[in-house]
Amino acid sequence: MKSAVAASRRFSVAPMMDWTDRHCRFLHRRLSSHALLFTEMVTSAALVHGDAGRLLAFDASEHPVAVQLGGSDPAELAAAVRICDRFGYDEINLNVGCPSDRVQSGRFGACLMAEPGLVADCLTAMRDATDTPVTVKCRIGIDDQDTEADLDRFVDAVLPTGIDALYVHARKAWLKGLSPKENRDIPPLDYPRVYRLKQRLGAFLVYINGGIGSLDEAQAHRAHVDGVMLGRAAYHDPMILADVDARFFGATRPAPTLLDIEQAMTAYAEAERGRGTRLNQITRHMLGLANGRPGARRFRQILSVDASKPGACPEVIAEAFATLDRAQAA
Repeated sequence: MKSAVAASRRFSVAPMMDWTDRHCRFLHRRLSSHALLFTEMVTSAALVHGDAGRLLAFDASEHPVAVQLGGSDPAELAAAVRICDRFGYDEINLNVGCPSDRVQSGRFGACLMAEPGLVADCLTAMRDATDTPVTVKCRIGIDDQDTEADLDRFVDAVLPTGIDALYVHARKAWLKGLSPKENRDIPPLDYPRVYRLKQRLGAFLVYINGGIGSLDEAQAHRAHVDGVMLGRAAYHDPMILADVDARFFGATRPAPTLLDIEQAMTAYAEAERGRGTRLNQITRHMLGLANGRPGARRFRQILSVDASKPGACPEVIAEAFATLDRAQAA
């Protein structure tokens, strides 16, 4: 399993709060068979004390899929890992990169970069609790940390725990003075710092994240690191994922078309309707499918407004795609 998930990390879709839920991942899997998908971050406390089934359930077709955990209590994280293993995730990732105030107040996310010893304790407990690959997602630093010395110090503390890989967001996180949204854009990107980390670590697996806007950019990064992780670019323009299998995994099958996506998502919405899922919970992730195409504005309107109406049926999806056909023929 470790070698299989390592291969899928050549290209992954980042964990994104409020976005990469199971409906989003089902859509993304229709576009790429090989990319590694991630859940939203789930806190260890929520799993240990809450409804793990609601938080962790996913469709079997989503494999390979990783779960991202947030937390700073080694025993609680170990318990959460054992719960995750019951659901069959392919990888378990610890979040050491999220800069939100809520995350900081819970003493997890990016603020943990100031406590590499505690992170090492957490990872040791996680690693001892499972045979599933355990990984870390971090920033290149926080606040006034030196991105050379402090990042090396952090990495040197966590690598001996036996983790399988590092995902590095090539920006600092400013925990004081910037909002989470600003932390995604304002701190400057420093891709060469991640490249230097990879050179220093040799064969250890290092993956790069942050501000990568296209597959061309992603391929350029792969000359320096083991793989790339896209977030907002993949979410807002999901059709770029249709080319991932050919460009990153050598797949020869034809890329999925909009018709393929329409059919798959309509059938999925019908099945989910029987489970009580509202249509707009699914269609909100589909708004970017028609970017740059005639009729895209009306397509988005149908999938956002019409799909939100009480009792909206999966036929709304077919109507949205039909507007693209009509616009193309006009």
